Amino acid sequence: MAGHSKWANTRHRKAAQDAKRGKIFTKIIRELVTAAKLGGGDPDANPRLRAAVDKALANNMTRDTLNRAIARGVGGDEDSNMETIIYEGYGPGGTAVMIECLSDNRNRTVAEVRHAFTKTGGNLGTDGSVAYLFSKKGVISFEQGDEDAIMEAALEAGAEDVVTFDDGAIDVYTAWEEMGKVRDALEAAGLKADAAEVSMIPSTKADMDAETAPKLMRLIDMLEDCDDVQEVYHNGEISDEVAATLE
Repeated sequence: MAGHSKWANTRHRKAAQDAKRGKIFTKIIRELVTAAKLGGGDPDANPRLRAAVDKALANNMTRDTLNRAIARGVGGDEDSNMETIIYEGYGPGGTAVMIECLSDNRNRTVAEVRHAFTKTGGNLGTDGSVAYLFSKKGVISFEQGDEDAIMEAALEAGAEDVVTFDDGAIDVYTAWEEMGKVRDALEAAGLKADAAEVSMIPSTKADMDAETAPKLMRLIDMLEDCDDVQEVYHNGEISDEVAATLE
């Protein structure tokens, strides 16, 4: 399957994201605390917690820090009173956007999310307005790798699909609850992934041009700057040529 991998579509944003590492850590800790409270402190028995642990380690969080966050969740820390809220809307160029939040104040959160849409020419939608365009999946990513070896090990471990992109990157798709098991099987076969995350995968893509791409990037940046926003998913597709103009 040809196309542009997420590596090509997000590489130009890496420097800005690295600068937000402190905020990213805060958000990951919130997710660790909440996941541990809701499903227990054992990542092997709690898929949501396992996904949060994988994300923490991928962002170079120390084991000590993440273990303390899990302990806070199991012990009923005040941060564990956060609730998960999903917002949906339409961004620049008709992009479908889903925003996953952890919040202790719905009014504050929806005001911040609505402000980001308004400032970038988008619209905050109602529940279900774009959710049908996305499927929750585990995504295990390799920047480069042996396609045949990855495919064989992944499918044997229960992966749903393996996609190779034009730039050589490979994505392994799993049921989100099975991501940790499949990743472990790949590592046991000597195939170490560059990233693994639970994501909302769009069924259709909206091509962004030189006019709409910067607006979409601004919307994403504004949303990610909101303390309550954990993840932003969208179906915008940015070509290498357009991405180069954003650098």
